[in-house]
Amino acid sequence: MHIDMGMLVLIFVINFAYITLNTVRFLLVMRGYRYFAAFASVIEITIYVLGLSLVLNRLNNPINLVVYALGYGVGVYVGMAIEDRLALGYTMISVILPDPKSSLPGVLRENGFGVTQHAAYGLEGERLELEILAPRKNERRLYGLIKDAAPNAFVIAYEPRYISGGFWLKRVKRRNARRKKQ
Repeated sequence: MHIDMGMLVLIFVINFAYITLNTVRFLLVMRGYRYFAAFASVIEITIYVLGLSLVLNRLNNPINLVVYALGYGVGVYVGMAIEDRLALGYTMISVILPDPKSSLPGVLRENGFGVTQHAAYGLEGERLELEILAPRKNERRLYGLIKDAAPNAFVIAYEPRYISGGFWLKRVKRRNARRKKQ
């Protein structure tokens, strides 16, 4: 059995590129970037057909299939890393604090985060509950602020599907007004 290193590298790179693009496209669809996702899918399917045909025409060498699978796995990992770096969309963080007089809401507001707070009651008594909507690109910084100011906080994060009004609407209007003045 002859091993063509150039072909193995080509198969790996093609499937790596396909799956990386596939992962990013899927995440774009989930975040509502439909037009970018549609454009990416055209490129994605072209790469897919090319890579698959290379492997199917060379099934006599099982190493080709192994390299194809390796490209797949690495592509998923890199695609997720790219999406994590892009940090598209928003995250909604709910924080439940054991201390109803916690300074965390003030700390978060001083750092530019919009915070809605209200009293809550749990098994062990009165609590303070916070809701924070933040761009995903600020998520790690937000978690750091929460951990520093309230290490015992209970934190839940989820992705909002629809946002309208409130703190973000005012911020977007101010930003657009500044752009018009320039």
